[in-house]
Amino acid sequence: MKIHIKSFLFISLIICSTLILSCSKSDDSSKTRITLSGAWALYPMAVAWAEEYQKEHPNIIIDISAGGAGKGMADALSNTVDLGMVSRDINEAEIAKGAWWVSVVKDAVVPVINSNNPLSDKIRERGLKKNEFAQIWVSGTIKKWNTLIKDARDLPLRVYTRSDACGAAKTWAQYMNAQQEDLKGVGVYGDPGIADAVKKDPLGLGYNNINYAYDAKTKKPIEGIIPLPLDINSNGKIDPDEKFYNTRDEMVKAIASGKYPSPPARNLHLVSQGQPKDKEVRDFLNWILTNGQNMVDSAGYIPISRELLETQKNKLK
Repeated sequence: MKIHIKSFLFISLIICSTLILSCSKSDDSSKTRITLSGAWALYPMAVAWAEEYQKEHPNIIIDISAGGAGKGMADALSNTVDLGMVSRDINEAEIAKGAWWVSVVKDAVVPVINSNNPLSDKIRERGLKKNEFAQIWVSGTIKKWNTLIKDARDLPLRVYTRSDACGAAKTWAQYMNAQQEDLKGVGVYGDPGIADAVKKDPLGLGYNNINYAYDAKTKKPIEGIIPLPLDINSNGKIDPDEKFYNTRDEMVKAIASGKYPSPPARNLHLVSQGQPKDKEVRDFLNWILTNGQNMVDSAGYIPISRELLETQKNKLK
């Protein structure tokens, strides 16, 4: 069964429950099944890999479920799945419980606003400084748009954050020297959910992994939302070298070159409870780190460095 990622078409399915996707017919008990769960950030890439790998290995069935990095880690450590998709750093407590991982690609989190925000042009021209983001999401001291845009109307700033334990929220919080638990705002489940919430709210502000902020076909921002530029040098305006948000390709190049900071850029990982024992799982991981890397650019992700890639390959030897 071929899989197509269509932005927001499946939102009604995932707001209240985890989306579960099977990359092949699930009634063939003679085939080997590989299971993955976890980060929305890695989900589109994992689906693309699964589709291609299954073409080359028709004896393999790959099941993928998206539910946040926290779920991916928990499922991996409990051996509920073969591989957990995790979009944040692996912590010491998880390593102590047996977490083993390979880094596979890189992407980033980007703040988003509604494209019909009456101040959108001025907001995009000005951008927001790191400390202003912190005053919105962490301290909660900025509550209105006119605090940021001089002479603007007295409009409330409505903030959205993730309700699920996820790498996007943790990474976005790290950018502001905080933790996910510190983030204020209306909690929304999943990447598609938070994008949809901002899309419906002209005064809304949220954050998304880049593959949920940009349309996979047009490479332009998802209809109804636009990325909000980071004022990286905090000079009160977006300089020419900070203007890379119009298309996904521009954004990817900015992340790859280091123009977009890390965090909110970060590596994405596949995690298991100890090094995988099943040959089929190890073969799949080896393929991801070799042939699968040829698909990274077209899927809207950033390859990890050659040095890191070689390190990950060595983990499987």
